[in-house]
Amino acid sequence: MKHAQKIKMTAREKRAKRVRSKVVGTIDRPRMSVYRSLNNVYVQLIDDTKGVTLVGVSSIGTEINEKDKGKVGVSKVIGKIVAEKAKEKGITQVVFDRSGYLYHGRIKAVAEGAREGGLIF
Repeated sequence: MKHAQKIKMTAREKRAKRVRSKVVGTIDRPRMSVYRSLNNVYVQLIDDTKGVTLVGVSSIGTEINEKDKGKVGVSKVIGKIVAEKAKEKGITQVVFDRSGYLYHGRIKAVAEGAREGGLIF
């Protein structure tokens, strides 16, 4: 089992590295990086030219009733919260970095929530 997990993680890391070589965030259009763990979702808006995180949100620090929404529902709410905080900072456009994860499930929910919140990809 450990070998299969290592192969799967290595493939995700390869995809993330390949995507990151092409996706660069600027002050006008920051990179929206999404990371998911088993239980939580973390989203950051990053300016790669300065190496600064402009906005950061996670499902740990927010008051969301996770029992009612499930992991995908919480991810969608996190996307909306990121969009609200980005609007407060004057950010309307972002570049989406899925960190090597497939565009499915929680990653897709974050993107949809951010779009509903008003961010343009």
